[in-house]
Amino acid sequence: MAKISLLIIALSLSTLLRAQPLLTKDQQKVQHTVINFFETLANRDSVNLRNYCANDVLLFEYGQVWNLDTLIRKAIRQNTATDFKRVNTIDFLTSSVDKKIAWATYNLHSDIMREGKQVTIHWMETVILVKERKRWKIKVLHSTLIKRN
Repeated sequence: MAKISLLIIALSLSTLLRAQPLLTKDQQKVQHTVINFFETLANRDSVNLRNYCANDVLLFEYGQVWNLDTLIRKAIRQNTATDFKRVNTIDFLTSSVDKKIAWATYNLHSDIMREGKQVTIHWMETVILVKERKRWKIKVLHSTLIKRN
């Protein structure tokens, strides 16, 4: 009987050790902002994209510095393929909040279909967000290309 009790305790503790910490409401909102940002890119929706970005957002992409207009031009306006489809998968590694500033790091996998060709791209990214009028907005996004196939 003692062995069974010990086994039950050991199994219970092992599941607790692997449990993910619960996210605060602000951490959840930060992650939703990032998810919604990429969803608007997938939908080629430049109007709503602005809702998730600070006015002076900077994106560090492929060794270049982009502002919001650059992102809209390269990711939405120049992307006119009728068969375009983008599906994003985001795996958050960290997300932290300190009053009116937050940051998150994640792996972004995007499956992109365009002109009959599909490509899968994996980036590791870090974003810094600021709270403006009770909403989280992306202020800085730094992207590192991991793999493209």
